[in-house]
Amino acid sequence: MARDAKPKPVRTIEARPNADTLVKPGELVDLVEVTPLTLADRRIYNQLLENAWDAIDKPVTHVIAKGDLRGSHNSNDRVGESIERLMACIVKVRITRDGAPAIERVQLLGGNIESSRRDGLFEYEIPTRLRKIIKDSTVFARLQREVMFALSSKYALTLYEMIQKRGKLRWRSSERFSLEDLRGILGVPKGKLTSWSNLKLRAIEPALLEVNALSDYVVSVEPIKTGRRVTHVELRWWAKDASSTASAERELQFSKVGRKVRTQADTLPARPGWLDARGQALRSETYETARLRHPGFDIYHVEGEWRAWSKDRAPATDPDKAFLAFFRTFAERNPI
Repeated sequence: MARDAKPKPVRTIEARPNADTLVKPGELVDLVEVTPLTLADRRIYNQLLENAWDAIDKPVTHVIAKGDLRGSHNSNDRVGESIERLMACIVKVRITRDGAPAIERVQLLGGNIESSRRDGLFEYEIPTRLRKIIKDSTVFARLQREVMFALSSKYALTLYEMIQKRGKLRWRSSERFSLEDLRGILGVPKGKLTSWSNLKLRAIEPALLEVNALSDYVVSVEPIKTGRRVTHVELRWWAKDASSTASAERELQFSKVGRKVRTQADTLPARPGWLDARGQALRSETYETARLRHPGFDIYHVEGEWRAWSKDRAPATDPDKAFLAFFRTFAERNPI
């Protein structure tokens, strides 16, 4: 191999599920549902993907026991309803075609046969176009089964998947979305939660509460205005420290009853960007100054580097100046 040759990216289908986690192609995380799905639909689809994983890019029929899809429910009716919604669901997937961005519309699930026996089997196919998308994928989310089944809304599950897809990125800890794109990815039905205040109250804040309580990351969604209207949001994520990770693992063992009360006080103070390593708030003007001085850098990633660097040092007299000074040195040593 030539010295300057770039290593080939790891293909998603080469990643392996294990006893605790399953793999989901990144293209199927950020897709837009033309026909919105329910929380149960999304969980079942993740299970179908996992079950088919060893031959997911091949034109074969996959088989799974219906009991594996029922979860804690005794009836197969809900499984059948989910399967029908998945078959009818058309999604829009962002792809690259001939070097340019494009939208591909595909069905999530192909033909299938459901045994009428309660303990019977379910046979299904992955549609041809979707197999190709999965085969070409090089980005994926690794989902913890416990977290997937503990989350209580489709918005929380989708937000969790978005973070698991992005959390390991080395030089990035934030991403901007238009409000329209975010609604599409979250699967908000058309005509519902049309204002930012309703979207925030009914979908985003409850999802943040659960994801911050149960996942390995602290997550925030900050509004961005154009004029007086919120038109975009900034999604930020931050890996938890050992103590916070242990708290999330403990919470997974508890009943969902009372979770909102238990976790609200624990998760909110840990949101990245609120406090520096010594508990002093950074001013919003500091972030704007950093953006102007160092365009192209992810300021929240650099903030994370600064926090890690200053953790065992004496607290800064002026944390805003200290952060900007660190940023200047960081930019000089890591030119874009």
